[in-house]
Amino acid sequence: MQDNNRNLILATVLSFLVILVWYTVFAPEPPVDQQTQQPVAEQNADGLAVPPATPEAGETATDDLVEEQAGPRAERIQIDSPSLEGSISLAGGRIDDLSLKKYQETLDGNSPDVRLLSPSSATADPSIDTTGAKPYYAVYGWTPGAGVDPSLVPSHSTVWSLESGDTLAPGKPVTLVWNNGAGQVFRRSFELDENYLFTVSQSVQNNGDTAFSAAPYGIIARHGRPDTTKFFILHEGAVGMQDGKLVEMGYKDIADLDPVEREGRADVVTVEENGWIGFTDKYWMTTLAPAPGQTFTSVVKYAEGADIYQTQARYPMQTVQPGAEWSSQSYLFAGAKVWEIIKGYQNTPGIDRFVDSIDWGWFYFLTKPIFQLLHWLHGFIGNMGWSIIALTFILKLLVFPLARKSYISMAKMKELQPQMEAIKERIGDDRMKFQKEVMELYKSQKVNPAAGCLPVLLQIPIFFSLYKVIFVTIELRHAPWIGWIRDLSAPDPSSLLNLFGLLPFAAPAQGTMLHSISLPVLAILLGVSMWMQQRLNPAPTDPAQKMIFAWMPWIFMFMLGGFASGLVLYWITNNTITIIQQYSIMSMHGHRPDLFGNIKSSLPKRPRKASKDGNGK
Repeated sequence: MQDNNRNLILATVLSFLVILVWYTVFAPEPPVDQQTQQPVAEQNADGLAVPPATPEAGETATDDLVEEQAGPRAERIQIDSPSLEGSISLAGGRIDDLSLKKYQETLDGNSPDVRLLSPSSATADPSIDTTGAKPYYAVYGWTPGAGVDPSLVPSHSTVWSLESGDTLAPGKPVTLVWNNGAGQVFRRSFELDENYLFTVSQSVQNNGDTAFSAAPYGIIARHGRPDTTKFFILHEGAVGMQDGKLVEMGYKDIADLDPVEREGRADVVTVEENGWIGFTDKYWMTTLAPAPGQTFTSVVKYAEGADIYQTQARYPMQTVQPGAEWSSQSYLFAGAKVWEIIKGYQNTPGIDRFVDSIDWGWFYFLTKPIFQLLHWLHGFIGNMGWSIIALTFILKLLVFPLARKSYISMAKMKELQPQMEAIKERIGDDRMKFQKEVMELYKSQKVNPAAGCLPVLLQIPIFFSLYKVIFVTIELRHAPWIGWIRDLSAPDPSSLLNLFGLLPFAAPAQGTMLHSISLPVLAILLGVSMWMQQRLNPAPTDPAQKMIFAWMPWIFMFMLGGFASGLVLYWITNNTITIIQQYSIMSMHGHRPDLFGNIKSSLPKRPRKASKDGNGK
């Protein structure tokens, strides 16, 4: 029985160390000083950073955005769909005002919708409430070809005119037009589906007498470093796909890029066939996606003087002959990273590996199927909390063959207990010889003393994968279970410190260290379930082992109290199933665990009072 206890302790301690490392390494990063000591980028008379000189072969240069001066307020085209609302500014024809109708900032019924995009000072409108929001927008333009005056192509500050449509909505496109007065007419059309995909068409009609060269581009700009979750396990920043290669770059890394492209120090990559580039937050994303098969140059850069982070999609230079017209089509995703929606865009229109924009993590080979199973269960059950419980049953069923072998091995080891005691009496204190003969006994009886560790060790990658699913997928955001659990992606809001809401003061704020140790209901249930699971086996006789067993459930209870309630719910369910499985299987093999007897023996005993005659009488 000592080996059985030793294996269980080893597995428990290993789990504890993994959780401790996880909790320490993946703690929030300290705030980053965003000030830069690099020189301000050179600017031209219009306040724009000087664009790169003649572009390399296959690459198109484009203006870098800097903080512009506010000009005359331009008209706006309204955006209204089941998922989005906002507006497009005719100044630059930019999408810079966008809110998500289906998502609110908090669980409060009066909470405003999540704002995704916000205008800069150049296109600010007093009617748009952007309180607390930093400028963040998508803008398109054209780069002049050799010999073409830059004033003859529309830039990110050109004021367009509305040619057709009045409100951008599903099935109701709008078209903007700009005439350069020299024979070329540029048009930009926007279409919007029911969810979060804009189809952007850009064209140039050459009514002049000579050939005209220009190249279109798209830019997503973020003014200032956004507020991020600052968790190591979550990527927030630039994200893209370059011919099958996933690219991720954090804001600190972007700020460290040298803006001098011609020396090859900015992140400029030619994508031959399929790709996309943009910015991702924990739950939201804005992405430029060229048409499948379209060659483009993917750019990630930082304008340090203006403190603007940029991702760009630059398209090849086009020469339009007199009397001809050229057009191109691309896509802009701006919305919530809903797996089912993103997967749909991966299929149609064919945005390559778009689901990888969700940060699946190191265990993606487990994370993806676990999420898909959870998603399917939620579609069937309709409640994410009960779906997590159902998922736990399925995962336990998958690992049941290993668990069954483990519990049978534990039962066999109990059968060998008398023989082990006999060996100990015969050998004495020679531990090396005792261990050798015990191992020979295990081998002859075909008992694997390490079998008890396997189910616990197997739980570690499953635990991490499920933690990743609950932490990064928007499907768990604000997902309720029962009663007070209204957000399975957040810690249990209850607290023993205020008697679970009975006392007239608030519990410590979620996510704080004080909340983690304030003993929410789920954390208490977790500690009790782990303690009950340990009681299936007699308490070890060794004092050190006994102390570890006594403290381990309560250490885990405090450590995991601040984790997402969905993850704690999984762990409680997993422990409960394990108790039932172990008790049942060991009972079937003639060794019913004395659960209540073990509980009684683990409780502290009051010393008997000595009688007057010293003999207990």
